[in-house]
Amino acid sequence: MNFIGIIPARYQSSRFPGKPLAKIKNKPMIQWVYENASKALPYVCVATDDDRIFEAVKAFGGEVVKTLPTHQSGTDRCAEAALKIAKNRPVDIVVNIQGDEPFVKPEQIELIKLCFESETEIATLVKKIESEEELFNPNRPKVVLDKNDFALYFSRSPIPYFRGEENKNWVKKHTFWSHIGMYAFKADVLQKITQLEQGKLELAESLEQLRWLENGYKIKTAETTSATIGIDTPEDLEAALQLF
Repeated sequence: MNFIGIIPARYQSSRFPGKPLAKIKNKPMIQWVYENASKALPYVCVATDDDRIFEAVKAFGGEVVKTLPTHQSGTDRCAEAALKIAKNRPVDIVVNIQGDEPFVKPEQIELIKLCFESETEIATLVKKIESEEELFNPNRPKVVLDKNDFALYFSRSPIPYFRGEENKNWVKKHTFWSHIGMYAFKADVLQKITQLEQGKLELAESLEQLRWLENGYKIKTAETTSATIGIDTPEDLEAALQLF
């Protein structure tokens, strides 16, 4: 199978404008993401609608394609970029890598690639929840799995509800999973899911993957033990800089 990685990147962000170009050790953030992803994928490309990001990627020698400014999500941006890339190279699987995770690990990408050794339409990563704080944090989406590690449902609430136990004991009594927001798609599935209308579940939880489940697509999961560090605010960046 021919895997490619696409990193959707936009300049405008309500909490951190220009985030992809923020410097970490004299490199723009998008370059860290690109270089780490390239350790696990034979071809990686940034997808952006912004000239500043486009030129920055060109400057460090990366692949980049221009996309429309009207996309509502990174998935939509990936879909357009994948069509353009497929004109020049074979594309079977598209890995969508978050542009604000400069410490993405190649091993995580390798895990998601392994999901396609069996029949898989969409794949993503999960990690065991270790604390009550994480379990009840609505900004950390949770997921429940079937016995074959396919996602049954995603929620900002802790799922499943553990009846008869105090909140502080839930993590000790049951294995809960947090969702790590890296996806991989069969190329044709990626094009199909971006044509779907938003459903009630997605609108309620503000989680786009629920749209795919509502329409019958199956999402295979793989377990990672590595935490991800997303950069959403300038304060997040300052904290990340302490890791160097």
